[in-house]
Amino acid sequence: MNRILPGILAMAAIVVASNILVQFLFGQWLTWGAFTYPFAFLVTDLMNRLYGAGPARRVVAAGFAVGVVCSLIGTQIVGEFGPLVTLRIALASGLAFLVAQMSDVAVFSALRAGQWWRAPLVSTLVGATLDTALFFSVAFAAGLAWIEPANDVAWANEALPLLGIGPVAPLWVSLAVADWSVKIALALIALVPFRMIVRRLRPAAA
Repeated sequence: MNRILPGILAMAAIVVASNILVQFLFGQWLTWGAFTYPFAFLVTDLMNRLYGAGPARRVVAAGFAVGVVCSLIGTQIVGEFGPLVTLRIALASGLAFLVAQMSDVAVFSALRAGQWWRAPLVSTLVGATLDTALFFSVAFAAGLAWIEPANDVAWANEALPLLGIGPVAPLWVSLAVADWSVKIALALIALVPFRMIVRRLRPAAA
């Protein structure tokens, strides 16, 4: 446990920070949380490279537990339009995190014997795509309104040009595309600290 404690603490910090920062807008299509959450994949990949899939999954489980606690706290905080975290948001967040991070672990493990950049890059691309697709569809898609009928998400389904310039689509699709784009950009940037940290802590694994 001691060897993965830094990973658990880092994952917990990212989850808590992202749950707070997601309340604040960055421009029209993003929240500040979009810039912190993707680093959860970096933590997972580092744990996987340094200690293996089992410890990486334990770090993910710890992050999931922290996320559940954050969601429970959020449901008790009432903002201008109701609870900061609704049932759909909590379900979407937890499901997306768990599926995406566990998929990241599986893909990384399958590619770990290849070139150093392939496993972290491909696993993060797969995980980030799953995370975005699951979260935004479960949280906002009109077809899944039965999850929480009392939660009005009509605002997220307003038909608007994609990212303000593309074909007409529900607003939540623009939010998802913007979020996914940030995740992909940060996946590329994160290769630099990934390489540096692995080289420092375990040169043979780099």
